[in-house]
Amino acid sequence: MTPRLARFLYSALLIALTPLYLLRLWWRGRAEPAYRRRVRERLGFYRTRRRAIKGRVIWLHAVSLGETRAAEPLVKALRAHMPGLRLVLTCSTATGLEAGRALLQEDDIQAWLPYDTPGAARRFLHRYKPLAGVLMETEIWPNLLHAAEQARVPVVLANARLSERSQRKGQRMAALLHPAVRSLSWVLAQTAADAQRLHAAGATQVEVCGNLKYDIEPPPKLLARGLQWRASLNDPPRAVVLAASTREGEEQPLLSAWRALPAPRPLLLIVPRHPQRFNEVALLVDNSGFTLARRSAWGDAPPPEAARADIWLGDSMGEMPLYYALADVALLGGSFAPLGGQNLIEAAACGCPVVMGPHTFNFDDAAELSLKAGASVRVADMVDGVRRAAALAVDPQRNTWVQNAFSFSAAHRGATERMARRIVEVVIRGRPSDRPR
Repeated sequence: MTPRLARFLYSALLIALTPLYLLRLWWRGRAEPAYRRRVRERLGFYRTRRRAIKGRVIWLHAVSLGETRAAEPLVKALRAHMPGLRLVLTCSTATGLEAGRALLQEDDIQAWLPYDTPGAARRFLHRYKPLAGVLMETEIWPNLLHAAEQARVPVVLANARLSERSQRKGQRMAALLHPAVRSLSWVLAQTAADAQRLHAAGATQVEVCGNLKYDIEPPPKLLARGLQWRASLNDPPRAVVLAASTREGEEQPLLSAWRALPAPRPLLLIVPRHPQRFNEVALLVDNSGFTLARRSAWGDAPPPEAARADIWLGDSMGEMPLYYALADVALLGGSFAPLGGQNLIEAAACGCPVVMGPHTFNFDDAAELSLKAGASVRVADMVDGVRRAAALAVDPQRNTWVQNAFSFSAAHRGATERMARRIVEVVIRGRPSDRPR
């Protein structure tokens, strides 16, 4: 199949499915109202006044919460390199939209990224006319990249990663995806393995820059509040195990394994990855027979009765550093089901040791490095994970793990400046006409 035919069939399928996508948005909007706002933007129709989008515009797309957090140090570095920068920040999820507000300045714009249909992609680029685009991590959209190439808007894939699993899937759609990857002006990869796989996928300009997530600085106020909450649990002393960013299918095995622990148990703090599941997880805990205290029920500090609960539910947004500072050890969500694991770098930056399951393909390099640094331990399943976490939470040598976590985090910083310099170079030079295709 030729690339042109592949893109035509892909576009036809997306256009046919657009009504279903819109219905899905409306359905998700029951729990997260942001999905029902500005729906026309998903089709490439924007109400932003033209006079409001003049200037030195850079477009950055961070699909969801994790990518938006990773983009924070990069945005700061770009502003330092390019005074007067205007940011058009796009996302695809409600959590990304919420987190992205913290990155905006007065003249910046935040919008939904449109669906990847040819017309929507063209309308988006025509509306904002960016000097360059930055896609975070794995966001390869064939029509959007084709439209950018036609409009001579250079696009950089920053903090880029590609797992072996994703590479195998992509090979089945090579006629569609390889031209899109090949159109990128630069691919700034997290690791040498990512760079190798992305080059095999079609990228022509690839550089290993490291991972932006090592450069994220946890907010000191949240860390201090977490330590204060930890101190409030010292009468009587009580350890804290955090189940961080848990995914669907992990909480029930967690609760079963937790019940099997001998008393007295540590305090278990569960923080689901997706906010629409807060109530679902609360119901699971209630049905399990444990007493529950919800973070959303108190203000700056937990009330005295919360200290007596078996389990806390971290049903809040933007407070993960607080939860890591509060915890003695963290179970890594997404790693106990075949979901690839969540970001363990944030835990290390907060000095929280990690117990992770067998599935960390989304963060293979970081997982292996943290293991070698003595900042984490890998286990076979949830039962073993709960046992190890409960033991580590009260281990007299735990402070060694804490120092290992801090050292591991500090040792891999510096990606932000390397990526910012490359992006500025792309903005200045534009799209080179003689670059190999």
